[in-house]
Amino acid sequence: MGLSKADLTKRKKGLKTRLDELERKAANDPLKKDRALHEEIADLKKKIAESD
Repeated sequence: MGLSKADLTKRKKGLKTRLDELERKAANDPLKKDRALHEEIADLKKKIAESD
């Protein structure tokens, strides 16, 4: 059973919120020393793009 349109919208909003938080942290890490942080950002961007 798939997700409803409202559930998909909520999920996407949650992903975007998390992405915004992580991008603020990443701004303080320009040399990408925190690899896990940058990998999570890439993963979230990919999930958001797939949900469109």
